[in-house]
Amino acid sequence: MTEVGTVRRSVRERYAAVAAAVSDSSATGCCGPTCAARELDDRGVFGAGRYDPAVTAGLPDEAVLASLGCGNPLMVAELREGERVLDLGSGGGIDVLLSAGRVGPSGRVFGVDMTAEMLTLARANAARAGVSNVEFLEGRIEAVPLPDGAVDVVISNCVINLSTDKPSVLAEMFRVLVPGGRIGIADVVAENHLTPAQRAERGSFVECIAGALSRAEYLDGLAAAGFVDTDVVFTHEVAPGMHGAIIRGVKPLARATTDAGPASEPEWRGLLPLSQVGAAGGCCSSGDQGSCCGASAEDGCCGGSTGPAGSCGCR
Repeated sequence: MTEVGTVRRSVRERYAAVAAAVSDSSATGCCGPTCAARELDDRGVFGAGRYDPAVTAGLPDEAVLASLGCGNPLMVAELREGERVLDLGSGGGIDVLLSAGRVGPSGRVFGVDMTAEMLTLARANAARAGVSNVEFLEGRIEAVPLPDGAVDVVISNCVINLSTDKPSVLAEMFRVLVPGGRIGIADVVAENHLTPAQRAERGSFVECIAGALSRAEYLDGLAAAGFVDTDVVFTHEVAPGMHGAIIRGVKPLARATTDAGPASEPEWRGLLPLSQVGAAGGCCSSGDQGSCCGASAEDGCCGGSTGPAGSCGCR
């Protein structure tokens, strides 16, 4: 097995064990879920301790106990009613369930995870919580099983550092976002002076330490993927020179067609729900034109050849 395969298997086995510990407290040799939580994180730099208890009070205990994150990405994601959200490495579903409450019944939240045991736990937690606007998908964060432009926001909690192909993860985040979409990521990030070898001395890959990017590497990677308005802010130390951090970024709005370059999607496409964007590239589908098209949208779409006043569409 290759080194990449070995790392991926180790990560999968660790999180499968976490799901088992939460689902069956006897797996930890304890008599209750509080012991399982203590076994999963006894230092306070990872796990449910990173959330305000008032925020998680309404969630199933199993969702809270399964959290091994290093922050709370919802603190910066600023989710709004009706948005579509993707959680990369959704685990037991804590951030998916919290997001579902914020986007409301008109929104939808997708969780992607590669561990079957975590997916089973997350689906059970959604059922316990009575949440229906969520969907948990099996897959890898390097190859997200969603189409281009499927979501408005991407969140993730201490998972990207576990990937052995981080450029692909960042590229996938960019791909699945609509123009104008944004990311709110919690992850472990190293200070710039630490070499990869020095990071590995501070902890293993599956402990979310050895695989962490430096702050400069993160910013460079986001820029290479196409993100703008990026920032990496340290929140708390998890090991010497290693920090929990919040990462932000925005996918630029597409520009209108110019003589200097190829045609691109008009800016307004990134501002509308997918259901209101015409599949053939028109302003809107015929059934939605009355509600989603305005003069500026028509002009950008139709190149100035708009329909008569009071109508929607191109001549």
